[in-house]
Formats: sequence, C-alpha cells, structure tokens
Amino acid sequence: MVRGLTTASVLALGATSALAGGVDRSGQSVGVIFEQGNYIEFSLGTVSPSVSGTAIAGLGGASSGDMAGDYAQLGLAYKQTLANGLEAAIIYDQPFGANVDYPVGTGYYAQGSTAVLKTHAITGVLKYKMPSNLSVYGGLRYQTIEANASIPFVAGYTAQGDRDGGVGYLVGAAWEKPEIALRVALTYNSKIKHEVATTEAGPGSLVSTTDIETPQSVNLDFQSGIAANTLLFGSIRWVEWSAFDITPALYLGATGGSLVSYADDTISYSLGIGRKFNENWSGAITVGYEKSNGGYASNLGPTDGYKSIGIGATYTKDNMKITGGVRYVDIGDAQTQLGGFTPSANFNNNHALGVGMRVGFSF
Repeated sequence: MVRGLTTASVLALGATSALAGGVDRSGQSVGVIFEQGNYIEFSLGTVSPSVSGTAIAGLGGASSGDMAGDYAQLGLAYKQTLANGLEAAIIYDQPFGANVDYPVGTGYYAQGSTAVLKTHAITGVLKYKMPSNLSVYGGLRYQTIEANASIPFVAGYTAQGDRDGGVGYLVGAAWEKPEIALRVALTYNSKIKHEVATTEAGPGSLVSTTDIETPQSVNLDFQSGIAANTLLFGSIRWVEWSAFDITPALYLGATGGSLVSYADDTISYSLGIGRKFNENWSGAITVGYEKSNGGYASNLGPTDGYKSIGIGATYTKDNMKITGGVRYVDIGDAQTQLGGFTPSANFNNNHALGVGMRVGFSF
C-alpha cells in the first residue's frame, strides 16, 4: 500500500517553497482536507536565498552583495470529519512575502534599499464527498497584509503600509480512487483586495491609501500509486502576477511607475516519487520548474524562474507522523533596469536552500 507516503511527498513538493514567481511563498495548499479521520499538524520551514548582481559599467560596475534575506514559514492546520460525507478544515499559512535588504558600503546604486512584505491567512474549508469518489469543497480566506520600503536612490524615498485585512474565497473539486491512492484535485483561489493606509516620505510627504490585490491562482494537484508502496505525485500552479501592483501615490508622482509590478503570470511545476520502505519510514524526491519569462525584473525582486530538487522523509509511529525535507533552488538569471539604463544590473548564478519539518497527529 502507498498510504502514508503523502506527508513526505507534500513536504518535498512545497513546504520549503523558495522564490517562486512574484512574492509567492506557501502555495496555498488545502491538502490537509484529504487526510483520513481527524488530524492536526504544525509545520515550520526556513529559506536561505543567496541573490546578488553586478551593476553595468555606466552605473559603476559594483556588486550588489546578497540582497535577499532569510525567512521562516509557519503553518498550522486542523481537519475534522463530520457527518453525512462532510469534512472541515482550518488552515493558517503565510501565502505571500518578501524580504529585501541591499547591504550598504558596496558602491552599488541600490545599496541600503530595503523592502518587507508580510501576509497571514486563515482559511476555512468545507468538503463534501459523494458516493462516486467525487468531492467538492470550498471556503473563505481571511488575509492580512502589511509592507514597508526604503529606497535611497529614489530621492531618499520611504513608505510604511499599515496592516490591512481582506476576505477571499476558494472552490475546488477532486476525484479519488483510494485503492491505488489516486487523487486529482483542482483548486481556485480568488484574489483578495486590500486598502493599505500608507505613509510616504522622500520627495515630499503624503499619507494616502494604496490599493493592493493579491493575485488569483489555480492549483492542480495529483497523485497515484504506480507500484507496490510507490507513489507518483505532482502539482501545477498558475498565478496571475500580471495583475499584481503596488503603486503608492507619492512614488507614482515621483517616478511615473509602480513600486512593485510584474509583466507576466507564472506557472510552476513539480513532479516527484515517494516510496514506503517499511511501516515506520517513507521518503520522497521531487523536482520543480518555473520558466524564465525574460524582460526586466524589479530591483526589489531580481529573479526570473527557477529549477529545484527536494527530498523528504517521514517517520510514522502509531498516530504520529514526523516529516523533514530539504529543497535546493537554482534561481533563474535576471536583468534589472533603472531610468534610462536598460539593463542596469545583471543577476546571475543565484540559489536558495530551504529546510522544513512537519509534525502531524491523527485522532
């Protein structure tokens, strides 16, 4: 049987997600709703990116130094079996984020620039399973967002965005064949609108409201037993990053452009194999890919696509599962632009390393 492989598979697949398109972090998984019986889990991951570039000769040719700060990812989930084919779950995650910190003293044109974006989300999901192995599910998501930035090379510009909350929803459907651990699940996550009170300074000062919409997305997750104690699994995630934009009013007036925006949507792919070794141990390996879109990247996010490989292992004892995973990400090369300098810098040969742990209990 391949039952019991799912935890290692999911962790290797996405729990240590690093530097996906835009400011994607958690992948907005609702996989806990498919756990058997009643279940609770806690997950913790840390990601250590190394991202640096070199300015063109016309801007001094200096190296930026490592501008991508380390960050942690927390997750909590609780799933409860109800009556009459109904199941419910509550999920906490940190779906989007950024941590930019260009070191000072490098001579790089963006030295001293910083930016932080934080989100927290609580999602309630209700699933109904039909006798035909088809299930439908949906729910509401409450999300908070806050952000700040300091960009010395734009007239000493700073912005502080207060925390704001917004509500979105998700809907999905899945088909399962339990005897071979087959499941295909399609989930739509709506965009969430925020009105962020923003205090700006630099070329003047202004207190205003910045409209931000975190993007809609679609997740396709699948798994199937392909041999005794062996599971094939994967996912495809589309995110509408082309609709994401952060443009505070003072920054727009000073530069004529957005503080953060993306020209293209992203599609991320993952594929892996899990193997159950005995009653206590199982493991998984996965590869991931997001294509480079080309064009010019933001100075606050100078990456473009990735390739990754990850491994995970799960120890199962009675009603407890403990999983650890590690993921290496080869970050795609990118070029940035600044005013009339196109490109202004080249970011090459960058990478990230993520590690994570998940503890789950069935009851």
